[in-house]
Amino acid sequence: MVSNQNLRDLQWALSTIRSESLNLHSISFYLSQPTSCCYKETENSLNINISTDKESLQNFSQLLIVIGSATRTQTSLKNLEFQRVEWELPTLRNLHALLEKNSSVNQIVFRRNKFNAEGLLEFSEMLRRNKGVKEIILSESGIGCLGAGLIASALRTNESLEELQIWEDSIGSKGAEELSKMIEINTTLKLLIVLDSNSITATPVISAVLARNRAMEIHIWTGDNGEKTSKVVEFVPENSALRIYKLDLSSSCRVACALGWNSTVRSLDMTGIRLKSKWAKEFRSVLEQNSTLKEINLSKTLLKDKGVVYVAAGLFKNQSVETLHLDGNWFSGIGVEHLLCPISRFSALQNQANITLKSVTFGGRRTKIGRDGLAAILQMLTTNQSLTRLGIYDDESLGQEDFARIFKSLERNATLRFLSLQGCKGVKGELVFKTIMEILQVNPWIEDIDLTRTPLQVSGKTEEVYQKLGQNGKMKPEADVLKDMPLTVPKSCRVFFCGQEFAGKTTLCNSTLQNFSSSKVPYLDHVKTLVNPVEQAVRTTGIKIKTIKDKEMKISMWDLAGQHEYYALHDLMFPGHGSASFFVIVSSLFRKPHNREQKNSSEIEEDLLYWLRFIVSNSRRAGQLFMLPNVTVVLTHYDRITQPSENLHAIVLTIQRLRERFQGFVEFYPTVFTVDARASGSVGKFSHHLRKTSKTILERVPRVYELCNDLIQILSDWRSDNYKKPVLRWNDFGDLCQVKVPSLRIRSRHDHSDKVEMRRRVIANTLHQLGEVIFFEELGFLILDFEWFCGDVLGQIVKLDARRQSSIENGFVTRKELENILRGSLQSSIPGIGSKVFESLEASDLVKMMLKLELCYEQDPGNPNSLLLIPSILQEGRGNTQKWQISGPECVYVGRHLECEDSSHMFLTPGFFPRLQVNLRNKVFGSKAQHGATYSLEKYLITISINGIFVRVELGGQMGYYIDVLACSTKNLTETLRLFSQLIIPTIQSLCHGVTLTENILRPDCVRNLTPPRYRRTQFIPVQRLKQAILSVPADSMYDYQHTWVPVSDGGRPILKSGFDLARVLLSDDDFREVLHRRYNDLYHLATELAVPFESNPDESTHLPGTQDEPNRRIDPTFDGIAKGVEEVLQRLKIIEREIRDLKQEIQGLRYYEHRLIIELHRKVNYLVNYNTQIEERRVPNMFYFVQTDNYARKLVTNMISGMTALRLHMLCEFRQEMHVVEDQIGCEMMQIDNISVKCLVPYMKKFMKLLTFALKIGAHVAVGMGEMIPDLSREVAHLVDSSLIYGAAGATAAAALAIGNRHKSRTRIPGGENSRDVQQDLRVARQWLTDFLKDQNCSTGKDIVEKFGLWRVRYRDSGNIAWICRRHMHIRANEVTEVPV
Repeated sequence: MVSNQNLRDLQWALSTIRSESLNLHSISFYLSQPTSCCYKETENSLNINISTDKESLQNFSQLLIVIGSATRTQTSLKNLEFQRVEWELPTLRNLHALLEKNSSVNQIVFRRNKFNAEGLLEFSEMLRRNKGVKEIILSESGIGCLGAGLIASALRTNESLEELQIWEDSIGSKGAEELSKMIEINTTLKLLIVLDSNSITATPVISAVLARNRAMEIHIWTGDNGEKTSKVVEFVPENSALRIYKLDLSSSCRVACALGWNSTVRSLDMTGIRLKSKWAKEFRSVLEQNSTLKEINLSKTLLKDKGVVYVAAGLFKNQSVETLHLDGNWFSGIGVEHLLCPISRFSALQNQANITLKSVTFGGRRTKIGRDGLAAILQMLTTNQSLTRLGIYDDESLGQEDFARIFKSLERNATLRFLSLQGCKGVKGELVFKTIMEILQVNPWIEDIDLTRTPLQVSGKTEEVYQKLGQNGKMKPEADVLKDMPLTVPKSCRVFFCGQEFAGKTTLCNSTLQNFSSSKVPYLDHVKTLVNPVEQAVRTTGIKIKTIKDKEMKISMWDLAGQHEYYALHDLMFPGHGSASFFVIVSSLFRKPHNREQKNSSEIEEDLLYWLRFIVSNSRRAGQLFMLPNVTVVLTHYDRITQPSENLHAIVLTIQRLRERFQGFVEFYPTVFTVDARASGSVGKFSHHLRKTSKTILERVPRVYELCNDLIQILSDWRSDNYKKPVLRWNDFGDLCQVKVPSLRIRSRHDHSDKVEMRRRVIANTLHQLGEVIFFEELGFLILDFEWFCGDVLGQIVKLDARRQSSIENGFVTRKELENILRGSLQSSIPGIGSKVFESLEASDLVKMMLKLELCYEQDPGNPNSLLLIPSILQEGRGNTQKWQISGPECVYVGRHLECEDSSHMFLTPGFFPRLQVNLRNKVFGSKAQHGATYSLEKYLITISINGIFVRVELGGQMGYYIDVLACSTKNLTETLRLFSQLIIPTIQSLCHGVTLTENILRPDCVRNLTPPRYRRTQFIPVQRLKQAILSVPADSMYDYQHTWVPVSDGGRPILKSGFDLARVLLSDDDFREVLHRRYNDLYHLATELAVPFESNPDESTHLPGTQDEPNRRIDPTFDGIAKGVEEVLQRLKIIEREIRDLKQEIQGLRYYEHRLIIELHRKVNYLVNYNTQIEERRVPNMFYFVQTDNYARKLVTNMISGMTALRLHMLCEFRQEMHVVEDQIGCEMMQIDNISVKCLVPYMKKFMKLLTFALKIGAHVAVGMGEMIPDLSREVAHLVDSSLIYGAAGATAAAALAIGNRHKSRTRIPGGENSRDVQQDLRVARQWLTDFLKDQNCSTGKDIVEKFGLWRVRYRDSGNIAWICRRHMHIRANEVTEVPV
């Protein structure tokens, strides 16, 4: 109540407003009052009461005019409130004028006002023009549908009003429709509140807001006829939540339609609304179209099966909803089945339709889950990969056995975190409790289980459940499970049956299996003749596998198909490091199964040789070096041989030679089995050998984790329980480990799962090495059925025929096109096979597998859109004319022949060349300097054109043991060879795992004419041998050194004539300068050893640039690297050209330097030959050496070892400064070297090899003939000169021998004098041994020495020294010597 003293009359209000003494923010008018008065409610607010008399009403209009004209109120007035005003048109106009002048007014409130039609129209016009009012409240003002329509019309253009509230008025559906049309246009209105007598008002308004994606807060209330006011709908944009409290069915359908493309609602709550299938049908479209809805609550909406089916159908396409509540509805098990279908999988290859739904709740007393619903729940929990929350509320239809099965299905579920079963009557009893505890033991990912209001909670057993949940949430101490895991002997061994087609491998496997079997077929041998036609008609495709259980040992026999198209598979299946396996090479004694033409020994050798090389090459590639591969040979069809023959004897001798040849590479079983593969009785000894060898190998191979043997049985049981499925996905393998293998189990959800995952992968890889599974980490699955995989899958892939596909270009195809090809081939090639393959694997899986197994290759590794090369579809190109794209006298022709260093035992495996085709292409096109390079492929050929250089890379040899690189170039020789050395050859070498390739120079004429490979076999020389040959000649002969080529003919028809090429034409400038630098370095070291001082000579170059001061700079072997290195190379060449004008001048300097060294060397050699001449007056030669004969080739012995046999002693011609090897010298044979001989000869041998090394380095005559005895001369020389021998203890001993000459020249004491006396003693001992040995050989007279060694004892006429010289020197030097017979 306001005190009377505070009341003022209206005149005071008028005068006060005019005087602008008050800073008014708010003015409230109250009409229909008993008396007129006014008062200040607060400092800034004024209340004005106006009575109903005429004068007071005039004062009301006057007040509106004064307020509008007052300057101060135009800026300060914020709020106007009118109560019980009956608006007339003039008064409204005054209000209109006031609002136009007072732009600061934000809020206008009308309570219990009355508007006539003209007034509403004026009010609408006022609202349309106003740009300042933000909020209008109309409460009980009776505007009706007309007023609502006019207001809506005004708000279509008004851009300032943000809030509109219409309370306790009946605007009706028509007025609501007008408001909805306004909402479709107006974008500034932020809040709309309507309290109407009918809930139908809400439908058009909320529908318009949702359809137009308006961020408008909506509150619609209803209340009439004494009813309690209740909310109908509520939408709050801040939290994107739409809550519908009360709507009829048609209204609900309209709202659902508006939600289809809405993007503002994230949460929809329709709890308690009665919904039917008609609404659910509309809502299905919402779920299919809407992409922002995250949470849906349809609890207690009375939905039945049909309605839930519609909702579930929408979930198939929905990718946004994360939470769905359907508890308290009336659907049955059919509804549950449909509801869970989108989040379930029914096949290993099927993708889950909906992966965004994370939480689902259903149930209730009226929900009858039943048997169908239970089955759907179990399927979902077993296969779902996204659901984290599941709630089943107040269920009364499931029993305790049903809930036990639900918990049991959680064994392999790693995604569910929360499970709520509150109020479910079936959650009771010991069975459910025990199952829960068991599941929590193997499933640590469940964080909470809500058992509120269940009988289990009532009984007090839930405390233990919650305690276990708490334990699963704690961090467990780390433990290295594999470190302490026990090891054991493996129990499975693989036997690989290798051989050409029709060898009888499959029949031998079957007979061996029958022999192992306890139940024999009594009449098997009587029906042998029936097998023969079948054997001829049916050949093994892919790889067939037979398994034998022998007590605790398992032997699996792998029958490798002998057809050439399957050879690529053999590399893939080769046993890895440490695998228990051995090989049986099967060869038929007959050429064809149906005839009686026997194979000769050469054909048998060819059969066996391929497989022996295959085994050796792959064992080196697999790193299998700790144990040699075990090989057994079986000859089949022995029953057709009626009597022994010379051919059979020759075959036995051939196999014996192969055994000796491959000694040290394979462990060859000495017995060759000759069998009738069709008769189990004939293979008895072989079966016994199989069993015995398997046991032996299992004891010799590394031990494996005991867990592996357990897992083998677990995987076998899993296949039995899963309809013999051949493939186990990696996730399923993890689930299996979690359930069945405690040591590979994640024990807490906070465990380091990546470490457990690593242990599982280690075990899976071990099983792969053992041959129990096929597992590659990149593929994501394990192959459990080898025969299915090798036969039905790989057997069809290797025969893939994609040549007709128009999209394939140069062997390359897109990934998607390859998937289509695989689907077509595997489904149409063999009826029934395709469907079985694609039940377990997808086409994309097959492509990944082909990439891993190198059956195809990525052009751009790591790029998912990369083209793929399929080697099997490349053509061989036979019949195409072979010629260069360019020709002319200016063209340079260069060739390099890369051959397996040990081609007699190894070759390049079938997968090598396809890898090279892809890798080389990537190298060429990955270079920035490609300049329009072209690249094309054939089956065994790569052709490249780059920067004017045309290159052919050919795979050659019957077994692929060499690569030829040919080039025709418009560039010079050096540039062309740089492309070889920096790009092509390094790429080839990088792919030869375990196989060493030696580089040879091809004859240029062969390259120019593209001579067929069969004629090029003798037309190459090793690069190192040519370099060594240049190093072995005197300096003045190096520049003009030439290599001679032998002629080639075919059946008397000449193919290639004999010819020669200069070494400087065969080698690049870089290679030739390398030879000169090596020669300089050798001479430098020799000068140091021989104590020859340097002398300054202006005419010679005593230091070559880059030999010592400049480090060896490597250029990146790509065209980018070549481009970057051009400037640096040119600078280095300029330095060389400045100091050495040309190669001839450089060689001239070397010649002078070399001449001085030769003089010094021969002086010291002569001293060694002639020192201590008193010993038996030189009755025997001094300089001797030993040769070992191996396969008709002589090899110089460089080291003496006790027990050596088949040695032959030879003597050198000792003529001064021309010491050399005597040709056709018989020598003396030594049966065996004993310890005494070793003791006497080793010091001498070291000194002799030192002398030989020096001579070889400078081309002295003492080296003549030695190169023929040392096949790898460069290696021997490098070993002696560049290793520690020259500077270490042994080197000191050798150097001391040379110090003798220095002592002879100077008597001054030098370091090493004691060593020198030791050297003299060593030489005396060796010479005395030689004298005694020759006496034992009855070779002590001059005649005997002439006969065996071709040496005569002479005396030099000038010095009187004794020497032993050859016949040639006896004639040409007769005037210098005199013969002195012994």
